[in-house]
Amino acid sequence: MPRKPSTPLIVTTPSPSSPQTFFDGHPVPALIVFDLDYTLWPFWVDTHVCAPLKGKDGGQRVVDRLGESFAFYPHVPQIFRDARMKNVSLAAASRTEAPELARDMLKSLVVDGKLRGVDYFDYMQIYPGSKTTHLAKLQKQSGVDFADMLFFDDEARNRNVESELGVLMYLVRDGITNDEVDRAVREWRSKRGKSGSYVV
Repeated sequence: MPRKPSTPLIVTTPSPSSPQTFFDGHPVPALIVFDLDYTLWPFWVDTHVCAPLKGKDGGQRVVDRLGESFAFYPHVPQIFRDARMKNVSLAAASRTEAPELARDMLKSLVVDGKLRGVDYFDYMQIYPGSKTTHLAKLQKQSGVDFADMLFFDDEARNRNVESELGVLMYLVRDGITNDEVDRAVREWRSKRGKSGSYVV
């Protein structure tokens, strides 16, 4: 079973802008897995970002060595907060060529003024390689069945996780949004949600 988040909850009631499927009383996946580049943030960390990083505006954005500014897509903080409130485990799965820089970005971007992006993740697999390898390792780490996971990624080629592992992948076109979370969770419910270790 996935471990419970160790950091105290910050939010106690859902926001009107929250993904509605997190709070409608129906099952949600036990583990939601996010790619990073062009899924949680609008850049490739290994080609667009130059270390070192420095937080600005209380950590809502990060500036690199060249003065370029970086941040999460707008809906990401709310999605993180709502997943934490719902006790849904989160994982990162990225094939970036700059894994340490990706981790530094997650440590530097702050949500809610206190918790860093990295604090919302229960598991991380960040290194070059196949997404099937990332997800297989996440399954071993978490103990969550593949059918009880939901994976968000911006690259259609990674749909092979469905045929090879049985993990439902939702293709993100222009960064993750609340509406896309809702569409993905509803698709997951229609295919997987009648059995397993999902959260209600």
